[in-house]
Amino acid sequence: MLSIIIVFPKREDAENIRSLLVRNSFDVHAVCTTGAQAVSIANGLDGGIVISGYRMPDMLYREINNYLPKGFEMLLIASAARFEEVCGDSIMAVRMPLKARELIGTLHIMTQKILQKERKKHTKPIRSEQEKTIIEKAKLILMQRNNMSEEEAHRYLQKNSMDSGVNLIEMAEMLISMF
Repeated sequence: MLSIIIVFPKREDAENIRSLLVRNSFDVHAVCTTGAQAVSIANGLDGGIVISGYRMPDMLYREINNYLPKGFEMLLIASAARFEEVCGDSIMAVRMPLKARELIGTLHIMTQKILQKERKKHTKPIRSEQEKTIIEKAKLILMQRNNMSEEEAHRYLQKNSMDSGVNLIEMAEMLISMF
């Protein structure tokens, strides 16, 4: 299950959010009033979401986010003025005044994204010997013609595969057919 840590300078605000989340079937692992507490708790967990206010007594949300271990995402709850500051970051944000529906919806999206990453991490494609041979042949072509290392050739195939929306085997076959 995904762990949620709530960190706000006022314990009452954090408890109100915890109560809202629990009523909506989220598992809140901890409620904190400082960034150091949140980071310390997160270091003992495998991953999850930290819901944070803008400023704690000991650090800003961005510092907390920088100290979080891999596998954690941050959701910032901020005023309209602070909200604009976050746009474009890897941090999700919800604007104050807080609307329960918006908070719950954003958490559902974040949860699905994290769970999807976890599933992808544990499922590697199983390639047949023929497919492996095709990929190796394409990498050899790239290595010889473009003076690339094997790793660079593989990354090149992967990137072009993703950019063009075709799978790796198809990309390798296209490359082979061009030469």
